[in-house]
Amino acid sequence: MAKQLVLDLPYRPALGREDYLVAACNESAVAWIDRWPDWPGGSLALFGAAGSGKTHLAEVWRARSGGVIAAAADLTVQSVPGLAAHGAVVLDAADSVSDPQALLHLINLLRQDGGYLLCLSVQAPGHWKVPLADLRSRLSAMQSCGILEPDDHLLATVMMKMLSDRQLRPPVEVIRFLVARMERSFAAARSLVAILDMLAAAELRPLSLALARKALAHAQEIGDIDAASSRGDDKNGSGH
Repeated sequence: MAKQLVLDLPYRPALGREDYLVAACNESAVAWIDRWPDWPGGSLALFGAAGSGKTHLAEVWRARSGGVIAAAADLTVQSVPGLAAHGAVVLDAADSVSDPQALLHLINLLRQDGGYLLCLSVQAPGHWKVPLADLRSRLSAMQSCGILEPDDHLLATVMMKMLSDRQLRPPVEVIRFLVARMERSFAAARSLVAILDMLAAAELRPLSLALARKALAHAQEIGDIDAASSRGDDKNGSGH
């Protein structure tokens, strides 16, 4: 059967609180989000690798708090009063703020007015490159919580959810096969799911072990996933 031309159409993942998968690696982060508004100082820094679920939790919190999401790259001293007026702010990529004075102003203004701030970042605040002593002091006092890399069970469950969001229903053996051979990270899972989606649509066939093998090979070719080298190859069985 001839392959189809596949259009790169966006899909919308489910972002409700009930859709978030809780495990040992993220249960503390979930607990802090659920604890709001009882946050020390009215702020929380949530950090973890790309694809770890920070944005999902931030959207859950934003919906509950009625807040607004701001990109760190767009944060300026002039924009701070308008953001703070919402009473609750999610600052995405907070560790890459280009105007540290603006971040200090945002923290101070929200605290002064009894507002709330949720900072999202890859690294904990103590590792951010901050030139202002006052800002370093505020960040060191900010409650922070990290999301760790997933174990095999969570990785399998996350991949099942990602595929379900794309209207794909993989056999259990396909997920076990992939988890045993792929890098243990949310980013790798997201990349591999996208490749599986593309291949399934292009070849007009359901997910199978053959398609999973092809997806892993493709991922290795483009350098997205360090498959086999760290998790064992086909000869080592399914692992977990």
